[in-house]
Amino acid sequence: MSIFLKKIDMRKSQSAKKTLSLWQNHYLQNSMIKDVNIPNNDLKRLPPDTDLETPEIFRACIKANKALAELKGCCLRLPNPELLLNTVILQESKSSSEIENIVTTQDDLYRATLDDIGKITNPAAKEVILYREAVYKGVELFKNQGIVTINTLIKIMQTLRGSQEGIRKVCGVKIANPSTKTVIYTPPETEAIVREKLSDLEKFINDDNTQLDSLVKMALIHYQFEAIHPFTDGNGRTGRILNIIYLIKEGLLDMPVLYLSHYIIANKSVYYKLLNNVTRHESWAEWVIFMVNAVEETAKYTLKQIEEILKLKNETELRVKEVLQNNIYKELTDLLFAHPYIKIKVLETKGIAKRQTVSIYLKKLSEAGILNPVKLWKETYYVNTALFDLLSKGIELKN
Repeated sequence: MSIFLKKIDMRKSQSAKKTLSLWQNHYLQNSMIKDVNIPNNDLKRLPPDTDLETPEIFRACIKANKALAELKGCCLRLPNPELLLNTVILQESKSSSEIENIVTTQDDLYRATLDDIGKITNPAAKEVILYREAVYKGVELFKNQGIVTINTLIKIMQTLRGSQEGIRKVCGVKIANPSTKTVIYTPPETEAIVREKLSDLEKFINDDNTQLDSLVKMALIHYQFEAIHPFTDGNGRTGRILNIIYLIKEGLLDMPVLYLSHYIIANKSVYYKLLNNVTRHESWAEWVIFMVNAVEETAKYTLKQIEEILKLKNETELRVKEVLQNNIYKELTDLLFAHPYIKIKVLETKGIAKRQTVSIYLKKLSEAGILNPVKLWKETYYVNTALFDLLSKGIELKN
């Protein structure tokens, strides 16, 4: 409903109000759900009874699977992927949190990565760091169990929220347009029904006998989880983490490196419109194509970003070697690219050298223009400005 409401100026005459009423009645009469205020306890199991093997979907899946294969191959060839990809995963965490209006600056975020979670004072930066930890927690749980369970989803939500809450027990939860406050959807109610819907979803996620392409299944799973809305908060972020874990489960990725939230932010209104259209009209094909295209574009974007970071890292490594003229340059450069902001204590803790020697290293690199020292209160941070600029401006894809 909110999609149509936005197109009508409520400040105009009685004619406009009459038009609004006509739109509203038409919209509800042609909806699968007649009243958005009624809990969707009849949410159907997956897969839907519709054709999800159309030529358009098939072509989209081919292109997306190819892009994912190239991204996966690139990650496998990296000499130290965990350190390098740490920064990419942090970008995904930041963007996914922004979808939920949790916004922090790059500066605050990179500084926060150097502190223990309990010592982070910036609330938004802390939530982004918790998101990254939730990604790692979800991947760890899946790799330990070999399947994705309801408990996996609960642990992801608890990690990203820093909470011990479980499945939503409260009734009366409604999804509203954040601008107009108009109710657009009411998810299933009562804990028993929510658990029943999640149990069905768990079976579908782990059923390897379905004939659907993995990317089509991912799109179905994402919709279903959002429609169940099992938690009082954190559903959107948990659902986006589930996407990545499912791609790892299917062997399409080895690491949680896909920057999917970047695409959703760029197409946010379309994303919510298509979610709504599945609920109201069972318009599955359009939703699936959108999500599969999102994977393709995101895989290309992430691959390009990794290539740019790797190129910059190799160039920086040669410069660090030239400036320091010792054998520690590789390990030091790795840390400079795992943490765009760095400080003496971190390098000392990581075993680069004693404090006084580390201080000399950082001073030389600053004098060479590789790092930029920034003093905040009593702490001095050394910024990898070239990496910071690269991450801030993003990557431009050329067709």
